[in-house]
Amino acid sequence: MIEELQSKNLIEASERFRRAHMQALLQDWWARLMGRSDDLLSYEEVRSILQGRDGVTLPTPQDVPLDKIVGSVGRYRDFTQAFLPRNDALRDRWRRVDAAMNSMTGVPPVELYQVGELYFVRDGNHRVSVARTRGDKTIEAYVTPMDVPFPVEADSAAELSAWLTEASHRLFLERTHLAEYYPEAEFRLTEPGRYFQFDEQIEVHRWYMGEAEGREIPNEEAVRSWYENVYVPLTTEIRDSGLLRAFPGRTEADLYLWICQHREELRDLYHLDLDARSAVSTFASIYSGRRLSQAIKDARLALMRMAGGDNVIIGLPGDVAAAPEASGELVPAWSTDPWR
Repeated sequence: MIEELQSKNLIEASERFRRAHMQALLQDWWARLMGRSDDLLSYEEVRSILQGRDGVTLPTPQDVPLDKIVGSVGRYRDFTQAFLPRNDALRDRWRRVDAAMNSMTGVPPVELYQVGELYFVRDGNHRVSVARTRGDKTIEAYVTPMDVPFPVEADSAAELSAWLTEASHRLFLERTHLAEYYPEAEFRLTEPGRYFQFDEQIEVHRWYMGEAEGREIPNEEAVRSWYENVYVPLTTEIRDSGLLRAFPGRTEADLYLWICQHREELRDLYHLDLDARSAVSTFASIYSGRRLSQAIKDARLALMRMAGGDNVIIGLPGDVAAAPEASGELVPAWSTDPWR
């Protein structure tokens, strides 16, 4: 009798997983269509941004609202924001958890980190997913608060993302004093976890300055030099190109970091070191435009590479398609700052 009941529970759990997985695929498709992410928040990223520390786990479990669980430790890409299972590989574990939660034995409490009024799964992602899928309002959990240097003011995942973006911006300006040196400058990003890339660039620039000049470079001098010689030339080219119009809701700083990554990829793949104008031009040729235009660009690039090989680069000024070995002036001087 017990075995029959367990078998029945597993069959029903398999069907619930199938429906939840299909719903996850549909939610991801819609999110991509709308140009947004449906990922859970990453606890590691949030803790890094907030400069937080794990506190002491509370001794007794408590009932936590499921709609206040907005992220995970390590598994934040396995589930959607509604904790629906994205990956079919989760099926076996998910249905066993589902069957257990719908049996008389039940499951132990999950383990959560608390950040303000929101929570992140430390252990128990499948249990949270099953509970959300079957319409539960709360889940029993052991809670570990995060100790943070200032109060977190957010009541949802969207509010937390916006709040983290603003906090990251403020902390970056405090670290670098850029707002004091250049009050008119704008460094606002739309993604909170990317400000550290500015910090890394400044440190790399500082190191190259020190090597070139044979001395220790003060922080203020490095920050000012990075802004004037690295950041301004590229953002000026972005502004002059009108590229920002192709990315509604994004900022010059967003595009600056994307184009820096684009330049780095071309440097690694083709040993190219593009100037600011060429970097913006090639980036625009590959990534800008609406969905249909992007599909046409992808097809164009594929056809050109079929004809000219994988080293073909499109979008250089003058719409020149160049292979790196045929263009000596594009070979990098490896002794210079790679961001310039």
